[in-house]
Amino acid sequence: MNTDKIYAEAIANEYAPKDTSKVVALRKLDRKAKRKANIFAYTFGMIMALVLGTGMCISMNVIGDGSTFMMIAGIVIGMIGMIGVGVNYPIYKKLLDSGKQKYSFEIMQLAKEISEEAE
Repeated sequence: MNTDKIYAEAIANEYAPKDTSKVVALRKLDRKAKRKANIFAYTFGMIMALVLGTGMCISMNVIGDGSTFMMIAGIVIGMIGMIGVGVNYPIYKKLLDSGKQKYSFEIMQLAKEISEEAE
C-alpha cells in the first residue's frame, strides 16, 4: 500500500476542475433533508441540558434559599431536564426520517443521474 500515492491522488482531486453541479445539488439536498432535525436536536438538547443543570443546582442548594421546597422544585426541574434529554434522540430520528422521506425522490433521481454519467 503506497500511502504517498493515495495522498497525492487526494490532493490532486482537490485541485481538479469540478464539473459536477449535480453533485453539489445532491449535497445541498442532503443537507436540506437533515437541517431541520439537526437544528432541533442541538437546540432542544442544549436547552434541556441547561434545565437539567439548573434543577441540579437548585436541589443542591447552589441556587436558592436551601429550603425543602426549593430542593423538591430542583428535583422536579432536573427530572424535566432528564426527560427532555432522553426524548431528544427519538424526536431527532423521527424528524430526520421525515426530512429524508420528503426529499428522497429528488435525491434518488439526482444520484441515479450522477451514477449513469459516471459509467
